[in-house]
Amino acid sequence: MIKRIAAFMLLTVLSVAWSIPAQAQRTSVDENARQSRSAKTQQKTLKKADKKQRKAMKKYEKAQRKAAKKAQSRAK
Repeated sequence: MIKRIAAFMLLTVLSVAWSIPAQAQRTSVDENARQSRSAKTQQKTLKKADKKQRKAMKKYEKAQRKAAKKAQSRAK
């Protein structure tokens, strides 16, 4: 009797678990469009941040070169 109850409980839990992902995968056209726009804006933001980071690195490297050059000229 207890085995039957345990089997029934397991069956109900698994059926609920299988039904949830199936519903989550069904997205409407509007939902897909919204997600696409969201992904596009996220990519644009990342690209902008990467560009800013590269610019900062260039500026830092330039300052390092300038400081090294200045230190070298003082050593002479």
